[in-house]
Amino acid sequence: MRHIARIMVTLTLSLLVINSFSQDKSESPSDEKVKTGWNLGGLPVVSFDSDLGFQYGALLNLFNYGDGSNYPDFNHNLYLEWSRFTKGSGINRLFFDTKKLIPGIRVTTDLSYLTDRMYDFFGYNGYESVYNARWIDSDDSNYLSRAFYKYDRKLFRFALDLQGKLPLENFGWAAGVWLLNYNVGPVDIDKLNEGKEEDLLPEVRTLYDHYVGANIISAEEAAGSFVSYIKAGVVYDTRDNEPNPNRGMWTEAVFTYAPSFMGIGSNYEHLNFTLTHRQYFTLFPKRLTLAYRLGYQGTLFGDVPFYLKPNITTLILRGSTSEGLGGGKSLRGIVRNRVTGNSIAWANLELRWKFVKFQFIGQNFYLSLNGFVDGGRVINPVDFNKNSEYWDGIDWGEETPIGKPMFFGSDKEGLHMSYGAGLRVVMNQNFIIALDHGRPFDKRDGTSGTYIGLNFLF
Repeated sequence: MRHIARIMVTLTLSLLVINSFSQDKSESPSDEKVKTGWNLGGLPVVSFDSDLGFQYGALLNLFNYGDGSNYPDFNHNLYLEWSRFTKGSGINRLFFDTKKLIPGIRVTTDLSYLTDRMYDFFGYNGYESVYNARWIDSDDSNYLSRAFYKYDRKLFRFALDLQGKLPLENFGWAAGVWLLNYNVGPVDIDKLNEGKEEDLLPEVRTLYDHYVGANIISAEEAAGSFVSYIKAGVVYDTRDNEPNPNRGMWTEAVFTYAPSFMGIGSNYEHLNFTLTHRQYFTLFPKRLTLAYRLGYQGTLFGDVPFYLKPNITTLILRGSTSEGLGGGKSLRGIVRNRVTGNSIAWANLELRWKFVKFQFIGQNFYLSLNGFVDGGRVINPVDFNKNSEYWDGIDWGEETPIGKPMFFGSDKEGLHMSYGAGLRVVMNQNFIIALDHGRPFDKRDGTSGTYIGLNFLF
């Protein structure tokens, strides 16, 4: 939409590479310089959104390769990001991943404070909840508000995950604790309109407001809460390279338990199970790889509050969040959080081509193109009352020019699919700048999405 302009500065030459942190050993058989010591990559974060304001900040990613004997595997990985939109949204993140701090145990920890003035919410059960793009298009005669499918969310997160080896070859155990504090509420229209003279967001009730009014989102969960997760699982890993494998498998089976006595309350105690399988095939050595990912997450018992439903369990956060089906981390090109239910399943298929390799400013680089197809759907829907008297008791007035909104249609849930392509700029096989553009097959899932960040999707 022309009212939302995003400008991201991601030029390769803007990489901050500090050579004094590292040394080069003799070249490897593949003519790639073996890295030792610390290596630093970074990017500025610059963008503009007509509602959220200007974004500014930076991200830094440091890798320590020790004496280089295990290169391209690393000893330590430290990631820092600080970015702000002028109207309150932002990312404050410290992530540390180490394989050497405790002998035989991989330790991953994350400390983040994430603020999102316009967090996406499209209701439950995929296609059973209507997504009307005309309501958020300010050029359309049926326009309601660009904030209609949004709410305000602030998330504090501390995560500690451990992984170790089991006696069986390629098998490992995983355990972790996550502490999450969600503070959610209606979009702050006054804050977002601050300083604007035109293109103001109108004062209308959002989908979140209607769900709260109809008690689909209960008063107990409407404002968020403190949540503790205890995780335990098994990992099977035969990958030849962690950041972008050429061959092998990587499978996680994880149970995630939110006990009532650790913050969430007795009404929302629950146990989730997540199974994620990834496999990689070499089609042309060191150049062309076929990769796929299959995932399932379901609630085994208990009720999950609405603000936790988008959360997808992962042992290592490859981005600032691991949430929702829809968006840059799951179904690229489909609007974020479009597919939300009690149980969900998803799949991603990618063809990755490393089309050029070179050395620049003393570092190893390669460029990779990828084409992809993504898909997912709700397996077990959320059961809620669609026929509340709330809908009949509202005086819609002039709030919506199309009469009573059609929140719940007659469509049945089905497969949400998207396709697209991307580019990766990779330094020393671990620092990866990612650009993806995806489009949905069905207009009920949006029009397109472009994503700039770090790392391969899986």
